[in-house]
Amino acid sequence: MLRVLCLPRPWRPLWARGCASDGAAGGPEIQVRALAGPDRGITEILMNRPRARNALGNVFVSELLEALAQLREDRQVRVLLFRSGVKGVFCAGADLKEREQMSEAEVGVFVQRLRGLMNDIAFPAPTIAAMDGFALGGGLELALACDLRVAASSAVLGLIETTRGLLPGAGGTQRLPRCLGVALAKELIFTGRRLSGTQAHGLGLVNHTVAQNEEGDAAYHRARALAQEILPQTAEVSNCIQVPTGRSSKSMHTSTLPVFAKLPSRGILIYFPISNVC
Repeated sequence: MLRVLCLPRPWRPLWARGCASDGAAGGPEIQVRALAGPDRGITEILMNRPRARNALGNVFVSELLEALAQLREDRQVRVLLFRSGVKGVFCAGADLKEREQMSEAEVGVFVQRLRGLMNDIAFPAPTIAAMDGFALGGGLELALACDLRVAASSAVLGLIETTRGLLPGAGGTQRLPRCLGVALAKELIFTGRRLSGTQAHGLGLVNHTVAQNEEGDAAYHRARALAQEILPQTAEVSNCIQVPTGRSSKSMHTSTLPVFAKLPSRGILIYFPISNVC
């Protein structure tokens, strides 16, 4: 039995497996389902924009913001799980094709929306990102905004913006140091290095890594098992743990101390703030 939330556009019911082809052209890019039976209390957000590899475009961001706003009012949501309906991809980051069509002012507004989205993922209930494929740029920033991360060993993760002459703009320069420490975070950001799921687990970037299966959803199943383990405890712990992982939009923008890192890019020194977290 599926409990369907009302988003701006109609959508089809969604099933646990075989959903990689659900995102037909013109369909919703964000789908939500609440699990039933012993999994009651677990809600899944499925990102389903196959033609753009779940890139963070305007429609995608708008639908995800709307879904989060509605779920925030739903007291039945005790664990929130982010997954992909596109095989081999979690989220490919910002939609650069859309960005090319924007004016400088429009880019600034869109980046602010992305930051707001990441802060909204700081949800009252525990959040888990299930990364069964590429999580690059804004896609990794989305995962970093979650409380917990699970990755397939074959997944590819990285803040790769600097390799394209850009900067992580949706909170990655704050959340990555909080996760890994300042020195290692600077190295990964400066180099734009890509990590496998196994390497990410070794660094502590993800909580669990699993070998990928034929269906391409091994991380999802491990994340769901983790959600089931968390479920009985959520009433007691969801509001008790206070860790600076971006759970407050205010803290994200005001607690960053004036520490700057410089990166030579095409002969230009670029400065951007990184949180000074011990």
